[in-house]
Amino acid sequence: MKALILSGGKGTRLRPITHTGAKQLVPVANKPILFYAIENIVAAGITDIGIIVGDTHKEIRAAVGDGSAFGAKVTYIQQEAPLGLAHAVKISEEFMAGDSFVMFLGDNLIKDGITKLVNQFRDSGVNSQILLAHVPNPTSFGVAEVKGDRIVRLVEKPKVPPSDLALVGVYMFDNNIFKAVNAIKPSARGELEITDAIQYLIDEKYDVASFIIEGWWKDTGKLEDMLEANRMMLDSVKPCVAGTVDRDTEIDGRVVVGKGTVVTGSRLRGPAIIGENCVIKDSYIGPYSSVNNGCKVINSEVEHSIILEHSEISIGARLEDSLIGKNVKISESDIKPKAYRFMVGDNSEVSII
Repeated sequence: MKALILSGGKGTRLRPITHTGAKQLVPVANKPILFYAIENIVAAGITDIGIIVGDTHKEIRAAVGDGSAFGAKVTYIQQEAPLGLAHAVKISEEFMAGDSFVMFLGDNLIKDGITKLVNQFRDSGVNSQILLAHVPNPTSFGVAEVKGDRIVRLVEKPKVPPSDLALVGVYMFDNNIFKAVNAIKPSARGELEITDAIQYLIDEKYDVASFIIEGWWKDTGKLEDMLEANRMMLDSVKPCVAGTVDRDTEIDGRVVVGKGTVVTGSRLRGPAIIGENCVIKDSYIGPYSSVNNGCKVINSEVEHSIILEHSEISIGARLEDSLIGKNVKISESDIKPKAYRFMVGDNSEVSII
C-alpha cells in the first residue's frame, strides 16, 4: 500500500502568511502541519509516499527531502495547476502502479492518526473507504449519506444536508479510483472533484465504505482553525527545558524551551512551546502559545498565539489570538508625533486598542 499527500494548494484563506510560503508548512506546536500527516502515514505502516506539489514545490522539497528523516521514501509529483483533488489522483496513477493507497490532504490534522482506518481498509476488501466526522455545520462540507456503514451518496456543501457526516480529507482507494477520475468531467469551477469520482464508484456499484473518526481532527485552512489545532497539539506536549532560564523566571505547567534559548525575568505558563535560539525577556508567554526558532519577545505578553521564526515582539502590551509570520517586527515607537505606523501586506487583519 502507498500514500498520496496533497500539498499543492495556494492557501488563500491563510493569506498573507501563505503569500510567501506553503500553507502545509505553517507550524502547529512548532512543527509543520505536513509533518504530522507524514508521521500519521508512517505510523500506519505505509512508507512509500507520493506528494503532490505545485507552485511551492521548492519549499516542500527542502523541508521534507527524500523522506528518510521520517522513515519513508518520498516521490514528488508536480501538478501544473490546482485542478482539483481528483486531478491530483489522476496524475498519480503511474506512481501507484496498481497499488491501493491512502490519500491525505496535507493541511489536515488528525490527532489520533489513521492506523485504525488503514487496518480496517486492508481487512475489509472494499474498493474505497472514506473518513467521516460528525460536524455541527454540515452545509460547509462535502456530506455523506450513509446506510449502515456504506456510503450511498455524496453532496457538496448541501443546503439541506442528508446527514451531519462530513468528509474529513482522508480517503482509502484501490486502483478502481483511476477509472473514476478518468471518467468524470470538470465541475462548474473547472476542477475534477473527488466527490464526483467517489460518486462514480458508488453509481457503478463499487463498494464504498465509511469510517467515522472518533478523535479530534481539523482542516487548518483558516486562522481560527490554526489556533485551535495549535491548542490541541500543545495539550499533549511534554515539558522540557533545554535552554537557559534564570532564577527570576517562573515556569508553570507543561512548557518546552528549546536549545540556545535564553529566558530572563519572565513567566512561562503552559502548555506552551518556545523554539531554539530565542530571547524571552521581561515577558509573559501564556497557555497555548508557540514561539518558533530565533524569535525575540521583550517586555510583552503573548497568549493563544503562533509566532513564526525570526520575529520580534516588543510592544509593552498583550498579544492574543494571533498568527505572526516570519521575520516580523512589532514594536513600540518613541517617534513623534505619536501614531500607529504599519507596513501591512495584502489580505492582512490588524486589530488595535
